[in-house]
Amino acid sequence: MPAAAALALGFWGIRRQDSLWSDEAVTYEVAHRSTSDIARLLAEADVVHGLHYFLMHAVFALWEGGTVALRLPSVLAVAATAAGVGLLGRRLAGPRAGLFAGLVLALLPSLQRYAQEGRSYALVCALMTWGTWLLLDALDAGSRKRRAARGERRSWLGARQFGRRFRWAGYGAVMLVACLVHAFAVLGLVAHGVTAALSRTGLRPWATTASVVSASLAPLALVSATQSGQVSWIAAPALSDLVDQAVVSAVGVACALLLLSGRTGGGTTAAGGVPALALPLLLLPAGLLLALSPLRPLYVDRYVLYGSIGLALLTGAALDRALRHVLTRLRARGPRRGPRLPVLVVAVASALVTLAVLPGSRELRSPASRSDDVTAVAEAVREMGAPGDGLVFLPARRAWVLATPDGYAELDDVALADSPAASGTLFGAELAPAVIRERLTAQRRVVAVRDVFGEPRDSTGRRDAKEAVLRARFEECGTRRVTRAQITVYARPGHC
Repeated sequence: MPAAAALALGFWGIRRQDSLWSDEAVTYEVAHRSTSDIARLLAEADVVHGLHYFLMHAVFALWEGGTVALRLPSVLAVAATAAGVGLLGRRLAGPRAGLFAGLVLALLPSLQRYAQEGRSYALVCALMTWGTWLLLDALDAGSRKRRAARGERRSWLGARQFGRRFRWAGYGAVMLVACLVHAFAVLGLVAHGVTAALSRTGLRPWATTASVVSASLAPLALVSATQSGQVSWIAAPALSDLVDQAVVSAVGVACALLLLSGRTGGGTTAAGGVPALALPLLLLPAGLLLALSPLRPLYVDRYVLYGSIGLALLTGAALDRALRHVLTRLRARGPRRGPRLPVLVVAVASALVTLAVLPGSRELRSPASRSDDVTAVAEAVREMGAPGDGLVFLPARRAWVLATPDGYAELDDVALADSPAASGTLFGAELAPAVIRERLTAQRRVVAVRDVFGEPRDSTGRRDAKEAVLRARFEECGTRRVTRAQITVYARPGHC
């Protein structure tokens, strides 16, 4: 049921009126390059997203399905996450807790959002979920071995030892893929280390596995260190980020305390139950990024989206315990009144949750739910420009044009030297400032596309050259703001 709910929510409004935000536009354009062009790009930029780009390249090679194909892997990944969370909850706290946990995961607004985005975050959630399952399996195997009688034959001990190593190898392989899909999945590996330490049986094999995973990631880390300028846009966490994380953490801790107070949902497995498994996943990845912010701001909530796995497990187990308490009290009052009222309580609670979630879910499926919309920007440029007009980008990041080139086809990109694919870059290579100045001066009308906020300025002098010519040789005819873009038409004086 959780997987079915996640699929239904994922396919509901998946096109989002064919709108794309800039990060999705990057995925769409890069995935349509040849494999050699993608590899060439990764040597210069976005190596941390490389595996995802190759995956999406394969998806589009099989089916050129536009925005649906772009988002389909994320929909399936969230469904796999919901199914895995349901099974984890069932294993740790019983069938009803698993059902609640999986449904909570599917209903979380953050998961609904990234189920419909062509980026890697939903895939990381799925890998982290099933990596957590394999961790739990390995820890349980170690616990059973410790409880085994010492009189067992060596052949059995050897088979058990091979089985344990196989489980740890499987866990390590899944976590390695998760980290290759997005580097910050390594913080989930750290969270698993806390769970392994609490189990008292798995810290050493976890440490060995984590060391192998880390060593395998070393080449990626070295290359990505040379591309660290790509995250220079990340600012210190805003107060709203801190408040949101504090509220989510408080809910998780409250659920854990409720479970520990009644010894429900834990204690029967090597992992120590729901709190020992879920709390580190919820608290550590986000907490570590926030703690490092004074030294290097790197916190972005989607980077640690997989913390929602811990929240869903804790919430599902807590709901199960609360309902169990209600059922116990009702049964104590008599058999006739007991069976009907719990069903009514669950039905009413489900209806209330659905009504509370529905408005936000609708909003998530509208173009306005994202910070920008490259489709809307392309439409505005088409309306404001005319065939033969010049076109400049300030700064020179052409995310606006990557997935919607037809909207700019009749304009002359004054500064462009080589396309993104030809130059092996994300946004293309621009001409020297002097050449840009000369070409821009020759234009009669120019359409300028600016980022309203949040993007660093060009550091090569090209932006200054563009701005200087526009101020000196042109007058502003009109400006329109479209999501995070500002589009301005310039013309020679008196020719607006």
